[in-house]
This record gives sequence, structure tokens and C-alpha cells, in this order.
Amino acid sequence: MTEPNTHRRSPARRRTAAVATGTAAALGLVAVSLATQARAATVITVAKDGSGQYTSVQAAVNAAAGDTISVAKGTYTEIVNVASGKTGLTLKGATGNAEDVVITYDRAAGYTDSGGNKYGTLGSSVATFSAGGLTVTGITVQNTFDKSAHPEITDTQAVAVAAQGDRQTFTNDRFISRQDTVLNWSPSSTGQYRQYFYSSFITGDVDFVFGNATAVYDRVNIQLRNSGAAAGGLNGFLSAPNTSSAKTYGILVTGSSVSSSAAANTYYLGRPWHPTADAVGQLVVRETSLPAAVKVAGPWTDMSGYSWKNARFFEYRNTGAGATVNSNRPQLTDSQAANYTAQKYLAGTDGWNPVR
Repeated sequence: MTEPNTHRRSPARRRTAAVATGTAAALGLVAVSLATQARAATVITVAKDGSGQYTSVQAAVNAAAGDTISVAKGTYTEIVNVASGKTGLTLKGATGNAEDVVITYDRAAGYTDSGGNKYGTLGSSVATFSAGGLTVTGITVQNTFDKSAHPEITDTQAVAVAAQGDRQTFTNDRFISRQDTVLNWSPSSTGQYRQYFYSSFITGDVDFVFGNATAVYDRVNIQLRNSGAAAGGLNGFLSAPNTSSAKTYGILVTGSSVSSSAAANTYYLGRPWHPTADAVGQLVVRETSLPAAVKVAGPWTDMSGYSWKNARFFEYRNTGAGATVNSNRPQLTDSQAANYTAQKYLAGTDGWNPVR
């Protein structure tokens, strides 16, 4: 069995161009912080038709400092980057319905910039959220890259959202792509970067929930896209964590629903991404409904020669046609499960508890 697109390099190594601007960005952090403290937060409006203060989301982000950005109904074809200095920002769809407000772009890791350099995984992201204390609600982010239309592109990672800040909350959102839809990233592999996804929709087919940050997917709808494989074949992989061995918690999927129209036994729940020696992926799927598309006999698989058995993969009280208990499906005991809750994952060193 051939694993599609298993090769990766660390996103931190793929944005060499971004490193060159890092010093300038850092110098601006103090000014941004002082400006935020000097005035009360305001609501900045974005509307495609010109009825708001800005017509693009990025223009509003550039102007914001701890504000709420309200985005009117419409489709915004752009790349959005919320830098680390934009602490405490709220980005929300004005209607409250994520289907109404869509940020979209066509970009893949194998595309090249004006200098002929490939974007890489992180560079393929439609929306990169680096700021701490960020809230995103009522928004769709979609990467429309279509690998069937671009057979010349072999690096087919196409990130919709790169979440790489601490204390980030995503509620009532939709994140859509195929490969690498949501990157939960910890710029420092052992640093405290926590992201909470609640009551949202996420879809993809290859490693589409992945990374080394601490992330909780709570009561979300996860859709495994149907790539056409016959029963028992291979449609894809839900997750690919590369959690540092120094971290107790990586990715948690809890109280959620996984759905798919794909044929039976064609999806793995996950595989361990092992780009560095200290990467020992950690993932728990608990109290979640699993479809027949999940490989019942063994939902975990190796990646690039690294055994899933060396990772930290567990289930607990899952239900549905894709759920069962056997020797290839490690289960938490009741007492162990008490330590793998959304609150435990997100508490960190400051007791953060955004759980609804």
C-alpha cells in the first residue's frame, strides 16, 4: 500500500523568507501592545461591497489592535495573516452563519512565489493565526487547491488554517481542504500553544488535523472526504500529530461526530508524523461517533517508517460502525480517561478553561 504524500519537512524550516522579516515584526510588538492599552477595543467592519470600513479582511487585521473585526456576508479571495502582535483579536462573521462568510484561496505547498521558491506546507495556508488570545467565530476558511487539476504539483499539502498561537478559540467555524486542512502548530516544539475548536466543521482526506500544538476538537463535525477508493482500500488519514515527547498532551477529539460517504474500511484515524527525533505523536479520540469508513481492524498506521505503536494513540468509549475494541485499538481505562479531558489538555500553566 502506497502512502500518499508522506514526505514533510517542518513548517518552521519552510518559511525562510518569513524569518528575514521576524526581527522587524518583533520590534513592532511593543508599539502594538502600548496602542492596545491606550484605547478601548472597537469594532472594525469589513464588507466586500464597500459598505464597511474595509473591503478586505487583511486590511482590517492590519489596522486592528485588540479589536473585533466583523466581516459581512461575502466571499473574500485572499490570504489572511494575523501576526503574533495582534493579541486579543476577535474575527467574526457578521451573520453568525459560517456559510455566509468565506475566506478562500487556491494555494498548495508545491506552488512557487515570484522568486521561484515553493511555498511549503505553512506557506500554503489560506489563514495563518499567530496571535495569542485570538477568537475566530462564524467564519469559513477554504483552500480550493485541486490536485486533479494540477498533476504537475507533487507537494499537494493545502492548509486552510494554520493555528500557531496560545489560548486560541475557534467556534462555529468551517475549515475546508483536502490535505492538511488544519495545522495545530507550536513554533517552539515544547512551548505552550493551546487551541480550542468547538461546534465547528472540518473536512479533508490526508492528515487534515495535524501538528505539534495542544489542540482540542470538542463537539465538532469531522468529515472524511470520499476520494473514490473501493471498500478496504485507502481514501486517507484523519490526523498526523507530531507532539514533542516532552508534552503530555497533543490532540484530543472529544464528543464529536466523524462522518463520511467513503466506502467501508478506507480511512485511518491517524498516523505519527515524525519529522524530528523528539516527535512522539499524542492523540486521543474519545466518546466520538465513527463511520464505517474507518478501518475497524486497525485504525492506526505507520508513517515514513515510524511505527504507530511508538506513538501515543488511544480511544475511549467511541461508538458507531467504525468503532470496536481489539488489540490494534488501544483503549484508555476509566481512570486514565479522567486525565484526558478537554479541561486537562487546555489548562496549561495558567488554568485556561474555554470549554463550553
